[in-house]
Amino acid sequence: MPKLILTDRNFSEEVLKNEKLVLVDFWASWCVPCQMLAPIIEEIAEELKEKIKAGKLNVDENPLISAVFMIDLLPTIALFKNGKIIKKLSGVQPKEIILEAINSIINDEK
Repeated sequence: MPKLILTDRNFSEEVLKNEKLVLVDFWASWCVPCQMLAPIIEEIAEELKEKIKAGKLNVDENPLISAVFMIDLLPTIALFKNGKIIKKLSGVQPKEIILEAINSIINDEK
């Protein structure tokens, strides 16, 4: 699956204006926990590609978006819907916890 690389420049179009639930992985190249979380995010993105959109945002290269959404811990996963953060998870999370958060949002929409 091609990864959606988010930037300060494309964030509004790809995330805030998107009608799907969007999972954003806020990370940095020097962050070891971020590297541990990456394969989990890729698995989830592939499994739920019909239901969600998933992308990665490097906080060092895109400080504006990181500041706007007050991302102060890495890694942070943020679930966006209609331009707002619905849920934020910080630190390495097990796949089950991330899926639970996503599914609870999807089920609330029904």
